[in-house]
Amino acid sequence: MTRKQKRLAVIGGGMGFIIAAVLLVMFAFSQSVAYFYMPADLAKTPVAPETRIRLGGLVGEGSVVRGTGSTVEFAVTDGSTNAVKVKYTGILPDLFREGQGVVTEGMFATGTNVFVADTVLAKHDETYMPKDVADRLKSQGLWKEGQEGPGKQGLGKESQAQEVKATP
Repeated sequence: MTRKQKRLAVIGGGMGFIIAAVLLVMFAFSQSVAYFYMPADLAKTPVAPETRIRLGGLVGEGSVVRGTGSTVEFAVTDGSTNAVKVKYTGILPDLFREGQGVVTEGMFATGTNVFVADTVLAKHDETYMPKDVADRLKSQGLWKEGQEGPGKQGLGKESQAQEVKATP
């Protein structure tokens, strides 16, 4: 082998290694990504059961129903006629209440249209709301600049966001 062939073999081997590493990282990320949806998105394109997603919007007025133990059912809405029923077992964040922003993470139960959440993130103003959710709520007239939250029940401009994960 000439010097030029050895150099090309080393460069080719290095490039092959880098490509393999990038492909492995991309595969790992695609397995752990939880995509973000709003109720209107789910009405247009349903998600397969057992697919892990994030569901965000507002807690529907009058929709919170406390069950036995620490089980809570509520509806997540985005101001449209679409609402998604959510079931959560665990302790809810202190900032959780009707009319406030919420992001839940979990999956749809097989054979039902109930979203079973294992994580609930409650928020009280657009500072912590994902930008696309806040923009949609503003465009629908449910959220205005200077307002403390979509339900006008804000706690001031405190910098708080609470995340609670269910314990198995």
